[in-house]
Amino acid sequence: MSYSNITIFSLEQHPLIEKLSSGLKANQGKFNTRQFPDGESYLRIISEIKEQHCIVIADLSHPNSKLLPLLFLLDTLKELGALSVGLVAPYLSYMRQDRRFIDGEAITSKLFARTLSQHIDYLVTIDPHLHRYHSLNEIYSVPSKVIQGAPALAQWLKGQDNLLLVGPDEESEQWVADIASYSDHPYVIGKKNRYGDRNVEIHLPDLSKYQHLTAVIIDDVIASGQTVLCCILELQKQHINTIKCAAVHGIFADNSDISLLDAGLTALVTTNTIVHSSNAIDTSTLLISPIQSCITQIENKITKLGNI
Repeated sequence: MSYSNITIFSLEQHPLIEKLSSGLKANQGKFNTRQFPDGESYLRIISEIKEQHCIVIADLSHPNSKLLPLLFLLDTLKELGALSVGLVAPYLSYMRQDRRFIDGEAITSKLFARTLSQHIDYLVTIDPHLHRYHSLNEIYSVPSKVIQGAPALAQWLKGQDNLLLVGPDEESEQWVADIASYSDHPYVIGKKNRYGDRNVEIHLPDLSKYQHLTAVIIDDVIASGQTVLCCILELQKQHINTIKCAAVHGIFADNSDISLLDAGLTALVTTNTIVHSSNAIDTSTLLISPIQSCITQIENKITKLGNI
């Protein structure tokens, strides 16, 4: 089901706004924002959003500087009469700290989720880091839709010949196996030991029978790049020197994208969840149906309340 009263805003410029506006037949929302000399935010919504289902696209990588402007935008849309305000966060941050490892630590995943839930009617995201949580419903109190980025990677790989897919650790095995099954390529899985945020060790199985193939390292998130870097070095030790990498989210802290290319990657490809020059895989088609589903649920609730 499609609706004519959808307006999409983007917290910052993002390639998904054009594609989602087209796919949902939605208006593109306009607003003005700037900072006062003391660093406080100014915001003015220009578009007429009364009786509109509003969607805000916000890539939440490097979230600390984005959170207050995002909350101001979400709440102002509600105050001005939006029927609903949904958040499409192609990348969802604050999923890492999901337990208290040391006495006194903040469980920031819960705190962030609790805060964000108070300002939105639903959440749509792609491949959040669900490690100890089974679903976002454990920490978010609003309806959420989690989209898997693997089909987009698999579609990109489909039809490319002479590839070996490489999963960096046991956690990636099911994910990489599904991609390999669709794209029809062999795959191997490494064993990873993590000793800190930037101290990682990877061991790959014997690859002697795959030396004629191009290796493609598959990952969900590239942050510091240490996992991918270790995979590159291990592949090179086994005389595989044509190496690519495909990931859903590319954060690339401290210019790690440059370090990876310097280490020997012949191609670095990501989806367009986080804006980066490596974006070569579109995720918009994966998002349209879940967004429509969320809006339909809200419309059904409105109709039910109107009939009471």
